[in-house]
Amino acid sequence: MYDIVGKRNWYFAFSLLITVPGLIFIVLGGLKPSVDYTGGTVWQVRYASVPSAATVQAALAGLGHHEARVHAVGGGFLEIRTDPIDLLPPTTPVPTASVSPTPTPLPSGVTPSPSPSPTPSPTPSPTPSGSASPSPSPTASPSPTPAPVIPGTPFDTLQKKLVAKFGAGVPRSITTVGPIVGSELIRSSIVLIVIGELFILGYLWVRFGFRYGTAAIVALLHDVVVVVGIFAMLGFFFGLEFDALFVTALLTIIGFSVHDTIVVFDRIRENRLRHAGEPFGVIVNHSILQTLGRSINTSLTVIVTLTALLLLGPATIRTFTLALLIGVISGTYSSIFNASQLLAAWYEWDSQRKARALATARKARPAGR
Repeated sequence: MYDIVGKRNWYFAFSLLITVPGLIFIVLGGLKPSVDYTGGTVWQVRYASVPSAATVQAALAGLGHHEARVHAVGGGFLEIRTDPIDLLPPTTPVPTASVSPTPTPLPSGVTPSPSPSPTPSPTPSPTPSGSASPSPSPTASPSPTPAPVIPGTPFDTLQKKLVAKFGAGVPRSITTVGPIVGSELIRSSIVLIVIGELFILGYLWVRFGFRYGTAAIVALLHDVVVVVGIFAMLGFFFGLEFDALFVTALLTIIGFSVHDTIVVFDRIRENRLRHAGEPFGVIVNHSILQTLGRSINTSLTVIVTLTALLLLGPATIRTFTLALLIGVISGTYSSIFNASQLLAAWYEWDSQRKARALATARKARPAGR
């Protein structure tokens, strides 16, 4: 029988090897939050002259946006990120104009003459423009449809200046988030993760006991640190950003990891009754070997699906898929090689402590007599 528990120090060393660098890069500021958290405007656009990212960034700096960051996203498209830019016009006179003509016809409704006056006005308007008016209206409607930019807005002004420099360009996607929304999202994300961890800890304490619950929470924190640390390294070296779906991925990882850990812990509890009297480390080793195939097979099916999504799925969920893929691999590893090994080490340390206390008491007894 392969002794997994006996090599637990190697597993703990490997966990330190993958978590400590991540923590270092987190401290160094490697995490790059997206516009969902920091606030700002992000849009993807492809200009007719296909300029480089550095050229567009220099042009934006010349237009007063020194904070702008530009990088290529494939297919000739560039992703531009700036401080928040208004996508709506500063004034909205539409409601004031529509309310004023409505009360005026009511007092003048005493004479029947205004009633025919609106009738001839719509009648001649379709007659002269019956052939000319319908033709420009369909032509005008498709032109603003590809570019969701409202004329007269600050974003429209900036876009026109860029079009004048680099040729026609249609934004593929535009996102604007204010800094207040971003800070609220950060707070709510932290609260969600903490509440999720506390509920899981309470459930495991009630179901299995204090030691089991603590070991499972340490394994969960290991998974979170691994995912966040790898994103910090990718952000530090490649500028990878994490968006609002990243928190959803973390919560999913926590649930998946604790599910795998509960399976192992449940088998440990069953085997303690079946193999009463055996050392706890041997029982843990039996339980891991019995559930190892099930854990690996379950995780492999998820990993294959996530890998296909990462390679073939849309770019909008790529960060979410990558976080899930890292978390599932880390969760499978931690439930087998961290949570169970911590539990075995804790019981072994406790039994050694009790043995030392008993030996000390036996030695002190004859001296007291």
